[in-house]
Amino acid sequence: MDYNVLIDLDNKTEEYAFDSVAKQANGSVWLKSGKTVLLATVVIDEHEFAGGEFLPLTVQYVEKAYAAGKIPGGYIKRESKASDFESLTSRLIDRSLRPLFPKGFTNPVQITIMVLSADEESDLQALALNAASATLYVSDIDMKTSVTACRVAKVDGKVVINPSASQLAESTLDLFVAGSREDLLMIEMKVNGSVEVELLSTAMVDPMIDPAMGVDTIESYSSNIMPEEEFIAILSTVQKSLNSTNKLYEEAFNPFVKEPMKLELHSVEGTNVIEEEIRQTYSDAIKDAIAHMAKSERSNALRTIRLEIMQKHSEWDKEHVKSALQNVKTKMVRQMILEDGVRADGRTLSEIRPIDIKTNVLPSAHASCLFTRGQTQALVVLTLGDDKDAQQFESLSESGQQSERFMVHYNFPGFSVGEASPMSAPKRRELGHGNLAKRALECTLESPGHTIRLVSEILESNGSSSMATVCGGYMAMRAGDLELTDTVAGIAMGMVSEGGKYAILSDITGLEDHDGDLDFKVTGSKKGISALQMDIKLGGIALDVLEKALYQAREGRVHIIDIMLEAEEKITLSDDLPSSDIFDIDPARVGEIIGQAGKTIREIIEKFEVAIDIDRKGGKVKVTGTNREGIQGAKEHIVNIATKEREAKIEYQVGDIIDGKVKRIVDFGAFIELPGTVDGLLHISKISDEHVKNIAEVISVGDDIKVEILEFKGTKISLGRAKGQ
Repeated sequence: MDYNVLIDLDNKTEEYAFDSVAKQANGSVWLKSGKTVLLATVVIDEHEFAGGEFLPLTVQYVEKAYAAGKIPGGYIKRESKASDFESLTSRLIDRSLRPLFPKGFTNPVQITIMVLSADEESDLQALALNAASATLYVSDIDMKTSVTACRVAKVDGKVVINPSASQLAESTLDLFVAGSREDLLMIEMKVNGSVEVELLSTAMVDPMIDPAMGVDTIESYSSNIMPEEEFIAILSTVQKSLNSTNKLYEEAFNPFVKEPMKLELHSVEGTNVIEEEIRQTYSDAIKDAIAHMAKSERSNALRTIRLEIMQKHSEWDKEHVKSALQNVKTKMVRQMILEDGVRADGRTLSEIRPIDIKTNVLPSAHASCLFTRGQTQALVVLTLGDDKDAQQFESLSESGQQSERFMVHYNFPGFSVGEASPMSAPKRRELGHGNLAKRALECTLESPGHTIRLVSEILESNGSSSMATVCGGYMAMRAGDLELTDTVAGIAMGMVSEGGKYAILSDITGLEDHDGDLDFKVTGSKKGISALQMDIKLGGIALDVLEKALYQAREGRVHIIDIMLEAEEKITLSDDLPSSDIFDIDPARVGEIIGQAGKTIREIIEKFEVAIDIDRKGGKVKVTGTNREGIQGAKEHIVNIATKEREAKIEYQVGDIIDGKVKRIVDFGAFIELPGTVDGLLHISKISDEHVKNIAEVISVGDDIKVEILEFKGTKISLGRAKGQ
């Protein structure tokens, strides 16, 4: 292959060959980086006019199994249905390039990126976006703005631009930004839990079998929530990187740009007179319609006005009337926000819609949450399984079969927006929303001893059902008694900007998403961000505006978390909830737990009807069973053996007043260390007679505190603040 352009970046080289293959396309690029080879093509239908104002852009990212020297797994030995990774990558590229097309561009465009050879160290998503942007840039379609990808990792506390695959695997941050020389166009971000892989040896009851032969892998996570200040600083570095790389690409690609074809943009001629007539005659009716549309994404109020107009002006073109009516409505919505500071549903710019949370509404499910925010409602259901229930998959970039033990599946049936449409396989939007919720929640899993599946059934939608999925997902996991490192919620932000003025909107509705300039979803705790997704409609967004949106999002998120914490206090666990418990003992006492020839551990298993795994070296114990009382009984029995004759057992009674020390503070309370190395939970509602929003303002780690024993829940101790404290 004869390459036209060689691009040298910090840690990789990209070689481009233009129009050497696929010459019938409007543009084609053969991109090689390391051992990775991609072919990107773009084709436009210059004759067929799609009608309306929607841009019919289709992006297809396709991985070929032969690229990694593999034959497709399964019964059918050829590529067929797109994998989740392929669909999500296609969506990522679409969202990055769509803002480049001018308003009125409605000719069908198809961009195809095929992975022909794969290198395990390559970032396939970044290369695919670069290839797609390059083929659009040099084609005869008049799109002469370069867009490139910038991936950011954080390894050992240091920020790494465009990391290798091995660096990304060790990173606590995965940030993907697409942008031009001047603008940020698309952002996806998640924080990764600090993963420490530990081997748990199955404690065999047969003395002839070495316990080390049975090995399970348990991953221990700690949260790496990122403060907004740190995220903004990283974005500033990214913006500088994008400016320099896009300048480099444009200078290198310019000699190969084709003469642009002549295309007729969707004309608005004929709508201006109609628009003015509609504005003067139907303004009051449109205001009423806007109020209805604020409550439903599929309101027919505007359609009713259009039918009335067509009856009165049958000589007008239907498409012109439809376009003019939409324009008047959009201008009115935006004017209300920018000039009056009022939204279509009457809220202030930062106001959150009413929230209602009900947990464990499904008696036979392991756990569930019905989360309602305004006219958006998500039923999120938790199911717990074991290792064999994990999702198995293959990828080009990794050898062997991979396993996914935390899954979030998002479903969007037509009835949620009043549409009569059949249920079908999940599309890119469903996959994207589920993936965002997964990224938002995954970093909070402290010790995922289970395979965890969350299913979000959207029952009603009017603005950011993906963020309802995040909130409902967290609550469902807490209703399933899973230990999480932090309380995580999500909020969708929007923006309206015009003539140098802009307004940031919290908790946007479907109407505001459609008529606004920004869709910005932020998830995280009170401390910072866990995941983020930003799409800009036209142009880009300035960093200072993005910063304001982030801080306003945090205010809304804190409000939502406070409501979630109140609901968490009311959770009643399901009787059908399977469970496991993971705890540590002194490794020197493991032999006593197992006993001679496995006698002791066999007695515990039979008595409490549980399964027990023990890591001989590390002293970590995992107890699993279907009966929660049995699990707690087995744990107590094991702990008693492990602590026997090492420390005096201190007995407590309900009502005892005890001097303790604040050991750890979390959103929902504080863990208090009691004499005898026993911990109890002082819930946020029990810290003071007055409502407490920020625990750290009342008590601090290390404080001496007098508490009262309120209740025993198995081995867990519930505490209250002693009177007079």
